[in-house]
Amino acid sequence: MGCSSCSTGKDGQPRGCKNNGTCGSDGCNKLTVFDWLSNMSLPSGQKPFDVVEVRFKNSRKEFYRNAEDLPLVIGDVVATQAKSGHDVGIVTLVGELVKVQMKKKKVDYTDEALPKIYRKATQRDIDIWQKSRDREPDIQKRAREIAISLNLQMKLSDVEFQGDGSKATFYYTAESRVDFRQLIKDMAKAFSIRIEMRQIGYRQEAQRLGGIGSCGRELCCSTWLTDFRSVSTASARYQQLALNPQKLAGQCGKLKCCLNYELDTYLEALKDFPPQDAKLDTEKGIAFCQKVDIFKETLWFCYKNDNANWHALHKSDVIEIMALNKKGKKAASLEEYVNVDESHEEKILFENVVGQDSLNRFDKPKRKKRKKRKPKTNKQKPPRNKKSPSNA
Repeated sequence: MGCSSCSTGKDGQPRGCKNNGTCGSDGCNKLTVFDWLSNMSLPSGQKPFDVVEVRFKNSRKEFYRNAEDLPLVIGDVVATQAKSGHDVGIVTLVGELVKVQMKKKKVDYTDEALPKIYRKATQRDIDIWQKSRDREPDIQKRAREIAISLNLQMKLSDVEFQGDGSKATFYYTAESRVDFRQLIKDMAKAFSIRIEMRQIGYRQEAQRLGGIGSCGRELCCSTWLTDFRSVSTASARYQQLALNPQKLAGQCGKLKCCLNYELDTYLEALKDFPPQDAKLDTEKGIAFCQKVDIFKETLWFCYKNDNANWHALHKSDVIEIMALNKKGKKAASLEEYVNVDESHEEKILFENVVGQDSLNRFDKPKRKKRKKRKPKTNKQKPPRNKKSPSNA
């Protein structure tokens, strides 16, 4: 999605609003929600819901109570309550949909302890906020240098200033517990602000930083995915995927969240499927399973002494042979159960009508073109004028 200020410029390039993550219309933000109730009026006598959703840097969103009944709409910059001082954020959702979001995130909307919205941000609040945001890259770089000098095994991934500029939250990732007491002292002395350290996971780090996945789209965690479920290698095994860490891992270094998207469909299809380690006892010998196609319900088996020749069997045929083996009987051979569909012909997906299908067509030596000979004509040449004897 994109707002109207992200239209194309004169030279064909995207113009962009240049707000760097603080888009006022919330059209190109992370985890944005479309308010499909915005053009509907409330029933007579019903008061509007007094809690609004406010977005801060990156994907951090919180709920605040509009105790002063301010006329807020999506895109308003507001000053909100904080532990000390005030913070500045952008309203991303108002109305009854906020109640639905709070139920989804398991937040009690009847809680009186919800933080409040102080006021709409004044120009002075916005200037201080933008000035603090501009300091974040330099402070992050300097904080990393201090952490390296103290030999701390941690990675500072992001810095977020409070709206009034009095406090900065440093987000970091680490494999184990880190003693950063000296780091806080050095950073407080260097930056003259209050410091808060907050450890996040690798998936949360990718969510905050964003990026493009191997599929060519924005990361799911930074656009719409809010809950991070555990992903195991069993999800890849059920889907017949090769256990290649380079392909299965995302930008966070963990297994991709999309491995769970189709897992339920595969588990449903595998309920009445023969096990992949099944052995079929035939008169020709024991056969082992080599390959499985779940949705075509086809299994490929080969004999123990003939690994090169695979035989495609339907799921029902494999179950029938396994039932015979349980009774102590052997099947005649796998060839009797192979389904040969004579009506199935390979469809030509592409056909070059020009005839240039050969890859080495340019390797052939060029033949010299022979010049066409002009056809001979039987026209008689005129006789030469002979000299007469009188002239001699």
